[in-house]
Amino acid sequence: MRKYETLLLFSPELASENLQEILETLKGVIEREQGSGLTLDDWGMRDLAYMVRKQTRGHYVRLEYALPPAGVAELERIVRITDGILKFVTVKLADKVAA
Repeated sequence: MRKYETLLLFSPELASENLQEILETLKGVIEREQGSGLTLDDWGMRDLAYMVRKQTRGHYVRLEYALPPAGVAELERIVRITDGILKFVTVKLADKVAA
């Protein structure tokens, strides 16, 4: 397994209940794909440097987790088809994770 970090930019129009529902779905995907060590860091609402889909603000959430590469592909597939997520980026932090 490798350690990854995903930064998600949510629409400012998304209700907090919907945001929590999306995050629970993503947690479920990570668990289903045999992931571990999920850390969720909510950065809150911030101004954007440039407009994204006609929005000047966005809600940032950072996820840090350990997952096999195939699991990351599945997680990104779910993120792409989820309404309310404007942008995302996934970065590999480490090649190996201690058990």
